[in-house]
Amino acid sequence: MTERRKSRQVKIGPLTLGGDAPVRIQSMTTTHTRDVDATVKQINELAEVGCEMVRVACPTEEDARALGKIKKRISVPLIADIHFNYKYALIALDEGVDKLRLNPGNIGSRDRVEEVVKKAKARGGSVPIRIGVNGGSLEKDLMEKYGPTPQAIVESALRHIRILEELDFSDIIVSLKASDVSTMIESYRLAAKAFDYPLHLGVTEAGTLLRGSVYNAIGVGSLLYDGIGDTVRISLTAESVEEVKVAKFILEAVGLRKFGPRVIACPSCGRAEVDVFKLAGEVETRAMKLKDPMTISVLGCVVNGPGEAHESDFGITGGKDKGMIYRDGKQERVVSEEKLVDELFKDIKKAKKNNQTPDTRNQSPVT
Repeated sequence: MTERRKSRQVKIGPLTLGGDAPVRIQSMTTTHTRDVDATVKQINELAEVGCEMVRVACPTEEDARALGKIKKRISVPLIADIHFNYKYALIALDEGVDKLRLNPGNIGSRDRVEEVVKKAKARGGSVPIRIGVNGGSLEKDLMEKYGPTPQAIVESALRHIRILEELDFSDIIVSLKASDVSTMIESYRLAAKAFDYPLHLGVTEAGTLLRGSVYNAIGVGSLLYDGIGDTVRISLTAESVEEVKVAKFILEAVGLRKFGPRVIACPSCGRAEVDVFKLAGEVETRAMKLKDPMTISVLGCVVNGPGEAHESDFGITGGKDKGMIYRDGKQERVVSEEKLVDELFKDIKKAKKNNQTPDTRNQSPVT
């Protein structure tokens, strides 16, 4: 893995973004922000699965004025998504948001941008602004000059950046999204050389859960492996909690962060005499509620199972209507198939209660 790009740091509420800080996970609510109860419920659900900051849409004044009520009832930084109407940004700042998603070039005259920047600076240490460029909504002159290319996307970002820099504002985060994965990757690579502001990664309009997860894994994962990126939002046409889960898996896969257990499961084949799909699904669902880093294996047969289980902290190896429970790579006992998952998690719970830290031989501490 390439050494991480050294971006400048900004503060988002209590979190540090950029520099040597962990790559942060964020998502966005799907509720009407003015529906405070529904929005708070969704934010708290996102936080429970590991989301570290949440963005909410503010297309109306009512939405913007609800932000303070929401902020009082959540535990993660709150980001206001503002387009076109600078007054909503001013309201959002008054309501105590931790960050704005705002393109200074599309909220009107310079004096309006100055008002927003002045108020953002006045909020004790400054409220960061994310400039979000989208390949599908570039300026007309850039489209005529370049077409929908990485060069056009980066030049658009630089225009917005210059507006803020001219106002002596540097708490900036930048995203350069595109639905085409190769365009997205190249845009971020160019941007990483053009400026040192933190980069927010994502493939926009990536699609449904399966396709969108694959596209983001390739786009976001490639950049992270190259050392580029400070925060990620995995855009999916799916429930927002799925975005957070996929983000965690991508960060784990490239070795940047660890989030509780990792479940290793075989793909199954004709040798399996237990229902591997069912077992793996049950184990994955229950493991995601645990916080301690460990490796759990779910293997379907006795050919590769024992060897793979030796590399795990806890594991299951299947046999005919039964299975072997493993602990620290050693055989523990044989139990019937219907009891395998319950017995596995009994062992995990018992180890946790007795402070018997898992071996975590292929893991590192949670960052």
